[in-house]
Amino acid sequence: MIEFDAVKYKQMVKEHHENDEPFSWCDSVYTDAQGDYKAVFWADLEASPYLVKWLEENKNQLTSNLQDKKAIVIGCGVGDDSEALSDYGYKVTAFDISPEAIKLCKKRYPNTKVDYLVADLFDYDKAWLENFDVVYECNTIQILPGEYRIQARIAMSNLLSKNAHILVSCRSREKNEKKDEIPLPLDYEEINKFVTDDKLKEISFKAYNDNQTPSIPHFFAVYKKEV
Repeated sequence: MIEFDAVKYKQMVKEHHENDEPFSWCDSVYTDAQGDYKAVFWADLEASPYLVKWLEENKNQLTSNLQDKKAIVIGCGVGDDSEALSDYGYKVTAFDISPEAIKLCKKRYPNTKVDYLVADLFDYDKAWLENFDVVYECNTIQILPGEYRIQARIAMSNLLSKNAHILVSCRSREKNEKKDEIPLPLDYEEINKFVTDDKLKEISFKAYNDNQTPSIPHFFAVYKKEV
């Protein structure tokens, strides 16, 4: 394991952004873990409690036909959220741009039902378009610069079938604050473009501070495609 250095990490990401390489640095985070999923610095090693809460609250209305429900996890990391969706009965596709991340998932969960794949959010299989009942996005948009953030949001919304939900988890900030922060948190106007631009319906929205010291503000939003 190569010890995480926050200063070097942010400088690396900045350099890749300046070179118009929005994702190319991601694999190094997993490579530095040297085969140990516990060494990935941003991995919580447990499913999001907000995802689990949503799954628990919605399981009864989906029970009758859950075996036909498909979910996709964007930037799946080391697999915690993907496995939670699978545990609740979804047929899960989970992808990451990092081949090393996918190797870690398969090593960590050798008997998984999740289909773990190396894929690019900006160039995914056309068969995925409008083909999922649940899309889970956690912290992908915030690692991207500029116009790539818009492209990422649109690519995510395009995965939704009719009446499908997208769950969006991210760090948050007030408008015009922390403009140079890496990763760059979303402000309300940006995350709300799932509604204003992509024409999804907001089902729930939570702003909260996590339990780190110091705490970090977050959003957890659920949107639905109704048309």
